[in-house]
Amino acid sequence: MLLIDDDVELCGLLREFLKREGFSVDVEHEGRRGLDRASAGGWDLVILDVMLPGMDGFAILRELRKKGRTPILMLTARGEDVDRIVGLELGADDYLAKPFNPRELAARIRAILRRTEPQAAERGPVEVNGVTLDPASRDVSVDGQKIEVTTLEFDILEILMRGAGRVLSRDALMEALYNRKTTPFDRSIDMHISHLRKKLEISRAIIKTIRGVGYQFCRTPDEEVAE
Repeated sequence: MLLIDDDVELCGLLREFLKREGFSVDVEHEGRRGLDRASAGGWDLVILDVMLPGMDGFAILRELRKKGRTPILMLTARGEDVDRIVGLELGADDYLAKPFNPRELAARIRAILRRTEPQAAERGPVEVNGVTLDPASRDVSVDGQKIEVTTLEFDILEILMRGAGRVLSRDALMEALYNRKTTPFDRSIDMHISHLRKKLEISRAIIKTIRGVGYQFCRTPDEEVAE
């Protein structure tokens, strides 16, 4: 994986810690060089700080999302909710506020990698309500039209589609995706589902919000809410 952060001391500590956890980590401390390395491809994951010299993390994230779906975990300043919201809007897979416990970072890395590991492609395609999702190619289409989605959007959509007709709670989605429960201020799932709606719902409602409960993928355009 690639770590892009200008804090040399922190990068050194994280590199040693993650090495002991079984991860191989390369490091870049400057934004444009980080973008060049990340754009070259071949990374299982990019850990990206927001505040960087040369080019900030949001600009790097925008460029990387134009080119591919490499999972990206953003590092943000504690209390900067706007950073987390912007990162999610731009397609980050997860975020972690500084300062953080390295064990939490390792847990979040593993959660992301579990979702994107090769054996996930062994699951067959699924088609519901005109939406087709293929884990082998990680392609999504609506009524035959291909839709570009991020890594995490794909994973959320697959969970919803394979449970089509059932209402899935935010906690259930967070447990499946991140191996943790939601907090009262964690709106990342809502943000990603909002993005999915904008991309998928060309002519009809596909993902319903069940107020106070969670989300439901509709099996048909006129499906009633599941009890």
